[in-house]
Amino acid sequence: MLTFDLALSFFGIAVLLALSPGPDNLFVLMQSALWGRTSGMMVVLGLCTGLVGHTVAVAVGLAAVFAASEAAFTALKLAGAAYLLYLAWGAWRAPVSTRTDARPPQLSYGALYRRGIFMNLTNPKVSLFFLAFLPQFTSPARGSVALQTVSLGALFMLAAFVVFACIALFSGWFSQHLQKSATTQRLINRGSALVFVGLAVRLLMAGRQ
Repeated sequence: MLTFDLALSFFGIAVLLALSPGPDNLFVLMQSALWGRTSGMMVVLGLCTGLVGHTVAVAVGLAAVFAASEAAFTALKLAGAAYLLYLAWGAWRAPVSTRTDARPPQLSYGALYRRGIFMNLTNPKVSLFFLAFLPQFTSPARGSVALQTVSLGALFMLAAFVVFACIALFSGWFSQHLQKSATTQRLINRGSALVFVGLAVRLLMAGRQ
């Protein structure tokens, strides 16, 4: 089992990592700005759920397959990039309208939740990061390594949730003030599309190291 000091230090590191600019927090930022804080929170829950898959992959050794197989890594990378380009196309073509009250999201909350899961799971760099990062905090002397890995994954999910939720709440407040203008909405949509394209290109260029 994890000691309290180890868990606390790991959590602090995880918070700092979640704060660093990356695809997930940019994704939360753009979705919250487009559809408000509640929609952003559904994306956050989806992203954190996706981390369950990466944690299990490390615990059972599946992540090692992506580290060893160029074909598996490339296939997942292409799937993730294609999905990001699909999101970019949707954001670019999204309709705009002025409003004085809250605008309902273009997607259902369930769809936004699933979008967060898929966004996270199709990023092979997360699995490779977990494969390199989590084992550094495990030790056979403390019992089951698999159980320790799952515990660390849960702590990382908690840290990510706290950071991403703060981003979603701030962006949602920001959205309420900006989206009363059709021009501003259009700029946000186009900006989101460019961010998604940039993330897709970044993912396509990523290597296993």
